[in-house]
Amino acid sequence: MRASDAERERIAELLREAVAEGRLEMDEFEQRLESAYKARTHGELEPLVQDLPAPGSAVTPAGSSAPAPLRGSAANWPARIGGTATSRGGFAFWGGFSRKGRWTVGRKFTAFAMWGGGEIDLREAHFEDRETVIRCITIMGGLHVTAPPELNVDVRGVGIMGGFGEGSSEESEPAPDAPYVRITGLALMGGVGVDRRRTKAERRRLKEAKAREAELEARGRSGLDGPDDDRKGGGRGRGRKELG
Repeated sequence: MRASDAERERIAELLREAVAEGRLEMDEFEQRLESAYKARTHGELEPLVQDLPAPGSAVTPAGSSAPAPLRGSAANWPARIGGTATSRGGFAFWGGFSRKGRWTVGRKFTAFAMWGGGEIDLREAHFEDRETVIRCITIMGGLHVTAPPELNVDVRGVGIMGGFGEGSSEESEPAPDAPYVRITGLALMGGVGVDRRRTKAERRRLKEAKAREAELEARGRSGLDGPDDDRKGGGRGRGRKELG
């Protein structure tokens, strides 16, 4: 059956997700992407992604009952829910604290900062429960929460002579199977900020993938336009020579 432009774009999107998750090297991504745009039938498209899982899913290696660990917001959400909390709070007084990398957030996490600051990074975190409440209280200090774009986050804090709210956000739809995180609390003459963004490694892979895709598309257009332009140019040249 003949493939449509929408179907080719669907395959291209799956390939972009795969390279962002680190499943494909750039060279292999380029080869498959080029083949996808040249494909004319479903039979040519499907083999390009048949060895790739759905975006964000985990793979179980042969002989192992545990899912293969994935890093960053691309990881399988169900595999990141459950387990014993490694931290249920953070405290900073004339100093700071940090929770980032691979850690397990307690179902109730309380962060306090007075004349200090704290960092809470959820991009590679696991969660004790599907629903998590993070209470942020700061007095003349600052707390910063970083969440992956696919995480369900609800910000409900209050700022008094300070700020409590969301900052920068990368475009992405929350995943239906992702945990629900409610961020609440109080910022008194201080600030609590919530940003949604991917890790540097994920952003770099996505940027490289989009750049290579644009280059391949431009190369394909020049390949289609080049012969016609040459023929037109050649015709004009011959006409001028004959007139001369």
